[in-house]
Amino acid sequence: MKLRGYTVPRTPEGRSSLVPYPPWHYIGAFLVIDYWADPGRTVAFLPDGIDPHPDPGRCAFVAADWQSCSEGGDELVDPSRSQYKEVFVVCSGLLDGEEVTVCSYIWVDRDFALTRGWIQGFPKKLGSIWITRSFGLGGPADPGMAPGARFGATCAAYERRVAQATVTLEHPSRGGPFHNAPPIVNVRHFPRLEAGRHDAPAVHELVRAVSRDRAVSEVWEGSATLELFGAPHEEIDALAPVRIGRGYRFSFAYTVDDLETVRELGA
Repeated sequence: MKLRGYTVPRTPEGRSSLVPYPPWHYIGAFLVIDYWADPGRTVAFLPDGIDPHPDPGRCAFVAADWQSCSEGGDELVDPSRSQYKEVFVVCSGLLDGEEVTVCSYIWVDRDFALTRGWIQGFPKKLGSIWITRSFGLGGPADPGMAPGARFGATCAAYERRVAQATVTLEHPSRGGPFHNAPPIVNVRHFPRLEAGRHDAPAVHELVRAVSRDRAVSEVWEGSATLELFGAPHEEIDALAPVRIGRGYRFSFAYTVDDLETVRELGA
């Protein structure tokens, strides 16, 4: 009998795969902070094939409280398979003269989301992430979407806090965060274990994220704070802010069932 499944473990019935076949449908509540890091350090994080942006220190911090499912939607009634949180940082760059963003760091708190991210080229690691929620009712425990509403996000990796951020809303935003429009371009990298070929990856390619059926709520913006901390096993403090722009809160939905390979990269 042929083994089935999109990812391992592949089994006779194919129900055990960590990640199901696409399409994957996403919806989430976002906190986003536009900021600037040290330009030289930011450029050092850009992969081969990506040139420095004219504003080379431009970055964005994103915290997202997600719900996702595959086509049948069964994960929605088994929420441990659909809900997760993540924190990531993107840096701006140019691909053949086109403005793009690159995800340099990302933490997620569920294994299916980590593996699904690797398939798409996101360098996901496991972390502990907490984000302020809003339920649309207001009141002492619900900040709501209103002037003065305060939201926060924290991320820890291997028991060490690596990021903390706050956004205090002021008014609806006209343009939203500047990282939203440029496409995300990442590197899919899968190494070899074969002796003598550790530096000859099995997959090493520049890829562009592709999504469809995108929808976004009203975006609110306001003042923000952001701190990124170093750790023995992390270098995220190299992208710590030297200047902080605006913070944003909104909800966003889209579907993924495609990926564009831009070019193969050398080892």
